[in-house]
Amino acid sequence: MIKYNLRCGQDHGFEVWFRDIDTCDGQIARGQVMCPECGSTDVRKALMAPAVSTSKVDGIEHKRVMAMAYCLHVMRELRQHVDANCDNVGSDFPEEARRIHYGEVEHRNIYGEADLEEAKELIEEGIDILPIPGSFRDDA
Repeated sequence: MIKYNLRCGQDHGFEVWFRDIDTCDGQIARGQVMCPECGSTDVRKALMAPAVSTSKVDGIEHKRVMAMAYCLHVMRELRQHVDANCDNVGSDFPEEARRIHYGEVEHRNIYGEADLEEAKELIEEGIDILPIPGSFRDDA
């Protein structure tokens, strides 16, 4: 694993871990790396200096930050997968989930919006739902 400092087109700096240099270059070229601040996929490598930890506390903090960055990366990938493979039914989500669950319409993958009470009702009815992270786009 190797960590790269990256910059987006809006000059936001961030760090990402990659398996190797080829993985980094390939994901950047395909627009698969997003700025965590603005969601831009206009990303390039930034200048880097070797990472030198001056204490055990710095190492623990570094691991915490890297774990959080990895979690954000996975949530972005999940969001991208849902956007690409599911129908957005917006605020009709609770009703459409019921219609699919009860066989009133053909099964398809959907996503949308539900408030906490609506989500609880769906779960109580035995309808499997899963909260997913919100949009990471800067136009949201």
